[in-house]
Amino acid sequence: MQATVNDRTTELAAQFPILQREVHGKRLVYLDNAASSQKPTAVLDVMERYYRQSNANVHRGVHTLSEEATTLYEDARVRLAGFINAPSDKQIIFTRGTTEGINLVAHTWGRANLGPGDEVLITQMEHHSNIVPWQILRDQLGFTLRYIPITPLGELDLRELDVLLNARTKLLSFVHASNVLGTVNPVPQLVQAARQVGAKVLIDGAQSVPHMPIDVQELDADFFVFSSHKMCGPTGVGVLYGKRDLLEEMPPFMGGGDMIRSVTMTESRWNTLPYKFEAGTPAIAEVIGLGAAVDFLTDVGMGWIHAHEQMLTRYAYERLSQVEGLRILGPEPEKRGGLIAFTLGDIHPHDISAVLDMDGIAIRAGHHCAQPVHDCYNIAASARASFYLYNTTEDVDLLAESLEKAHKLFG
Repeated sequence: MQATVNDRTTELAAQFPILQREVHGKRLVYLDNAASSQKPTAVLDVMERYYRQSNANVHRGVHTLSEEATTLYEDARVRLAGFINAPSDKQIIFTRGTTEGINLVAHTWGRANLGPGDEVLITQMEHHSNIVPWQILRDQLGFTLRYIPITPLGELDLRELDVLLNARTKLLSFVHASNVLGTVNPVPQLVQAARQVGAKVLIDGAQSVPHMPIDVQELDADFFVFSSHKMCGPTGVGVLYGKRDLLEEMPPFMGGGDMIRSVTMTESRWNTLPYKFEAGTPAIAEVIGLGAAVDFLTDVGMGWIHAHEQMLTRYAYERLSQVEGLRILGPEPEKRGGLIAFTLGDIHPHDISAVLDMDGIAIRAGHHCAQPVHDCYNIAASARASFYLYNTTEDVDLLAESLEKAHKLFG
C-alpha cells in the first residue's frame, strides 16, 4: 500500500517543474508547504496562456479579449464555489489572501457591529493574521479581545469555553488547522457553542482547504477565508466566503473602480455582490491560475490528498521521534494535519534549516507568524516540516537522516 501511494505521489510530483531541480547538487525535497506549495504545469500553463492570448481587463470592455478574460475570471469563481460547496458564486469574494480576507471582515463587519462592552474571542494558536487585525480594531473601537488557551499537548483548552463565550461575544474567530502545531480544531463543537450565544463565526481555512475536503455549508461558518498559494495556485490571491445576508449588509472595504454602480460628485452607490468588495483591477491571471489549481486538486481527489497526508504524518511522527534530542510540538498524528514543528536540542532552528538546505531539503524555521504559540512552549522559534500531495516517505527518511547529521554536527 505504501509503495503504491509513493508511486502515485512520484507521478504527481513529475507535474511540478520546480521539483525536478537540484539544490546544492541534491534532489530538491520540498517540505515547506504550509508556507507555500509548489505549482503544477497545469496552473503555470493557463496563466501564461491568458497573458499570451487573452490579456485584457475584466468586466469593462465589450471587445473580444475583455470578454474572454472576463469569462475565464468568472469561471474560476464558479469553480471555487463548487470546491467548497458555497451556495452561490456570488458569495466568493476574491482577496489578496487569507490575511486580507480577515482584515476585510474586521474593517467592514467589525466596524459596523463592534464597540465598548462587546467581545471578540480568538485562540492562542492563531496566526498573526487572525490576531493583529482584531487588536488594531480593539484599540480603535473599545471592545474586549479574549482568547482560548491551549493545553501542553497543543489542543484548545475548552474547559472554560462557556465563560469565554458569552452573551457579550459578537464573534468567534479561529484557525481550522494550526500552522505550527498541526492541530485540527473541533469546528462543530465551537460553532455550536457560538450559535448558543448568538455570536458570528469566522474560520481561517488557510491550512485546511489545501489538505482536506471542505463544505462551508456543513461547517456553518459565517465567514471562511483561505489562500491560493498554499493549494497549488499562484500568490497574491485568496478567497473570502461569507453568508449572503451578512455580505449584503457589510459596507465596502475599498473604494474605486468596479465596486460601484454609480458615482456623482456628491455620492456613490455600491455594486452588487461579489463586486462590491473587489475594487480596482483584480489579480486576473492569478484568479485564473487558482481556478486551474482547483481543477488539478479535484482531479487528484481531496479525499486521497487527505488520506495520503495522514499516512505521511504518522510515518514522519514515528520516524522523527527516533531522532535524538528532537521534540515534536503539538498533538499525536490522529489529531493533526500534515505538518510537524519541532526543536532539536539547543540548536537554533535557523541552523537546522541551513544544514538541511545543504542536503537539498527545504523546511521552515522561525516563529511562523505565530509567536503566542511559541510563548506557550517557552521557545522563540521552531523548525517545521510540512507535507503535501507530492511528498513521499522517502522524503521523510531524508529529512530524518539530515536531522541526525545536524544533531551530531552541533551536539
